[in-house]
Amino acid sequence: MPVDPYILLLLGTVGLAALLPARGTGADIASGASTAAIAFLFFLYGARLSTREALDGLRHWRLHGTVLACTFVVFPLLGLAARGFVPAGILSDPLYQGLLFLTLVPSTIQSSIAFTSLARGNVPAAICAGSFSSLAGIVATPLLAAALLGGGGDGSLGAGGFSAGSVTKIVLQLLVPFVAGQVLRRWVGEFVLRHRKVLGLVDRGSILLVVYTAFSQGMVEGVWHRVSPARLGGLLAVEVVLLAAMLLLTWYGAKALKFGRADRIAIQFAGSKKSLAAGLPMASVLFGAQASLAVLPLMLFHQMQLMVCAVIAKRRSRDAVGPPGAVTPAVTEEVTAPVPAGSSRTGAGTGTRSG
Repeated sequence: MPVDPYILLLLGTVGLAALLPARGTGADIASGASTAAIAFLFFLYGARLSTREALDGLRHWRLHGTVLACTFVVFPLLGLAARGFVPAGILSDPLYQGLLFLTLVPSTIQSSIAFTSLARGNVPAAICAGSFSSLAGIVATPLLAAALLGGGGDGSLGAGGFSAGSVTKIVLQLLVPFVAGQVLRRWVGEFVLRHRKVLGLVDRGSILLVVYTAFSQGMVEGVWHRVSPARLGGLLAVEVVLLAAMLLLTWYGAKALKFGRADRIAIQFAGSKKSLAAGLPMASVLFGAQASLAVLPLMLFHQMQLMVCAVIAKRRSRDAVGPPGAVTPAVTEEVTAPVPAGSSRTGAGTGTRSG
């Protein structure tokens, strides 16, 4: 089972924040740099996405609609159902808030493509489905978070976190840079694609900076005193159930909807996973000092989904009939923007852009 090397970097960053958290002026500098990094990250997302080619992919609207429904309807419903684990003592309220946030973020792109290709599924459909999910998530995730996580001043993650000011921050830090990237794509798009390896380092560095800032704030605020090993074990068990439920629902639900085998593979991998790359910046904007607990469930789920889906993809590849639809790429998560529909690139070598 693969262990994403970037997870090790993320864990190292968490350890650094625990030992040397940013305080005072250092915290202000880290916060400002994190804000700028998030804006630049979403600018690159916009500059990389080909609007025309993405719109061309809408022809397979049933498949994309199914993936979007899994990502932004079925997942949140399961997240709401998990509320029952709080009175049972399995989850604390802050960890449940982070788990619910996990169910609201968009799907992955590169790892969905990678697993779909490995399992000999519909790779172009996976490309489009991941692209549409990421694009929709810029708007859908904050709106769903505002509706489902708005708190009542009890100190939980969502308490007071969603106001007119929060909406303004979301628009300025996420949507405006993305739109700017789209507008300027005709001038900067070729440069971005030509230097994607170098800019991939910027992607990864931005995410690490966001993680360091979030966990530093959490250490200073003392939020980790509320987490016990037993609660972490409970969170892991709940996420195992969540992932298993989504893998079964996406596979057998797609079969009930009369999708072919190749389409069912794309639906299963694109509809059952969540993007760490998109979720971390959004959590930083939405939760502020409480972001460290908000992203903990997402970080655990990220590694779990990679390991489990790698096994499933390999088994599906042995069951497949006919030649694979694309070159088998490395198994990893993305921090890059949506890959244009119809592109021949299926995510090969994405291990250097993990997130």
